[in-house]
Amino acid sequence: MSHRNRFLRGAAAIASLSLVAGCGLLSDDDPGDQGPIVVGTTSTPSTLDPAGAWDGSWELYRNIFQTLLAYPNGATTPQPDAARTCAFTDSTSRTYHCELRAGLKFSDGDPLTADAVRHSIDRIRAIDAPGGPAGLLGSLDRVETSGDRDIVFHLNRPDATFPFVLATPAMSLVDPDDYPADALRKDTDVHGSGPYELRSYEEGERAVLERNESYQGFAKRRNDAVTIRYFKDSAGMVEALRDKRIDVTYRGLAADDIVALQEHDDDELQLVDGAGTDISYLVFNPGDPWAGRTAVRKAVAQLVDRGAIAHKVYKDTVDPLYSMVPKGLTGHTTGFFDDYGEPSVTKARTLLSEAGITRRVPLTLWYATDRYGSETGLMFKELKRQLDGSGLFTITLRSRPWKDFVTGYQHHEYPVFGRGWFPDFPDADDYIAPFVGEHNALGTPYPAKAITGRLLPHARAESDRARTVKDMEAAQRILVDDARLLPLWQGRQFVAASVDISGGEQALDPSTVMMMWTLHRKTSW
Repeated sequence: MSHRNRFLRGAAAIASLSLVAGCGLLSDDDPGDQGPIVVGTTSTPSTLDPAGAWDGSWELYRNIFQTLLAYPNGATTPQPDAARTCAFTDSTSRTYHCELRAGLKFSDGDPLTADAVRHSIDRIRAIDAPGGPAGLLGSLDRVETSGDRDIVFHLNRPDATFPFVLATPAMSLVDPDDYPADALRKDTDVHGSGPYELRSYEEGERAVLERNESYQGFAKRRNDAVTIRYFKDSAGMVEALRDKRIDVTYRGLAADDIVALQEHDDDELQLVDGAGTDISYLVFNPGDPWAGRTAVRKAVAQLVDRGAIAHKVYKDTVDPLYSMVPKGLTGHTTGFFDDYGEPSVTKARTLLSEAGITRRVPLTLWYATDRYGSETGLMFKELKRQLDGSGLFTITLRSRPWKDFVTGYQHHEYPVFGRGWFPDFPDADDYIAPFVGEHNALGTPYPAKAITGRLLPHARAESDRARTVKDMEAAQRILVDDARLLPLWQGRQFVAASVDISGGEQALDPSTVMMMWTLHRKTSW
C-alpha cells in the first residue's frame, strides 16, 4: 500500500488525530534508538511558570508537570493522574476530595505532598498574574490538607466543572522550594513531576525533554526524549519538516502550506485534517468612544464576511463561526447568523444612522504578529477591506509581538483587538465564563451580570452537562445582543509528520494539547 497523504474530515470536535498513513500501528520495540522525536510549532511559551500563563504555554506544561487529574488516551472526562482518587463528597458539588498517589516525587527528588498541591493552587490566586489563570479558580474558597496525601477543595458555590479545571495544565503541581508563593519564577531551571524533565530551554528556539525516571502516572511513554522546536512562521517549519530536521508539526501550519501538502502526493510526509475547537474572535473595548457604542459594534457584526475570510485568507482550512461556542459542543448556537444573516451595508448603515452616527467611524484594530498563525495579518487586512469598503468605517491596523500585545490589551490600549482561544476543557462553559466578569482572560471588564450571576452558576450546579443547554443558549443570546465579542472562525486541526512517526492518533487530549509521550517511530512495515 502506498503511504501517501490521507485526508480525514468530519471527526468529532474532541477526537484525537491520527498520524498513521495507511499501514496501522506497528511494533515500537526500542523507542529511543533513533534519537529524540522533534516536534515543530509556532506557539512559543510566554512563561515557564504555570501561575503566569493562560495560553499556548500549556503545551509544554502538560509534558513536564503533572496535574491531579488529566486525560488518559481516549478519555473525554478527567481521570486521576497525580491523584490516586478524586471525587465530590457532597451532593451539591461544593466539596472535592483528592488523595495523592503514594511516593510521588519531583524530578529533583523532592517529595510531592498535599502541601505542595495546596501551594501550587494558592499561589495562582495570590499572584493573580495579568494574563494568568487565576480566573479559572473563581469558584474556589480554600484548599485544606490532611497528612501528606489528602487534599480537600472547598468551593464557594456549586461547580461541576471544577474537575475539568484541575485537569488543565494551569493547575500544574510545582515544588514549594522552587516556586515562591507571591511571585512568578523567572529562570528556566524547571523541576516538575510529569512524564518528562526539561533538560534545557532556549526561549523562542527549543525545549529539550527527556524521560523523567521519577514519574508516576498514567502516561505510557513510547519514546525516551522529545525536542520541541519553536518557529516564527509556518514556512520555516514546513521546510524543516521536508528537510527532516523535525519529525512532526503541530500548531501554526499556514493555509498555503496545508493546501500544498494536500495537493502534492508525497511518499515521505503525511497530513491529517480533523475537526478542532479553537476559535478566533474580535474584542471591543467598552471604554473606547467608538468601540464602546453598541451600534458601532453591531454595524461591524453586520458587515463582517466570515465566509470570505475562511475562503480567501484561510483557503477553507477554517470554518465560519457564528457563536463564541464552537460547533461540536453541547449548547452551540448560530446567534450571529440568525440576527445578521449575510453581510449587508444597507443594514449596517441603518444601525448607525438610528444611533445618530452619520460620519465614517474611525476604528483601530490591533493584532499579535506572532501568536495565531501566519494568516493573522492577512485576516486583518481583509477585515479592513470589508469595513473600509462599506463606506461606513475608516480602519487603521496596528500590530505588536505577543508579549507587548498582551501588555497593551491589559492596559486597555486597544479599541478593537483580535484574540484566539484554545479550550481549557471541552464544555460550552469554557467559551463563555473566561470572557465575562470584572476580571476575565481578556483584561477588559465585562460584567454581564445575568451570565455571571445566574446562568453560569445554575449550569455549574448541574453534573449532567447535557442539561445545561438552555443556560448556555441564553448566555450566548446575551453575547450576541451585546456584541462585545465577535466570533470569526473555528479552526480544524492539521498535523503533518514524517511517515515513520506513529502514535499521533492518541496524542491530543480533549483540549487539543499534545501529549508528546504517545509519539514513536515505526520500526518495521
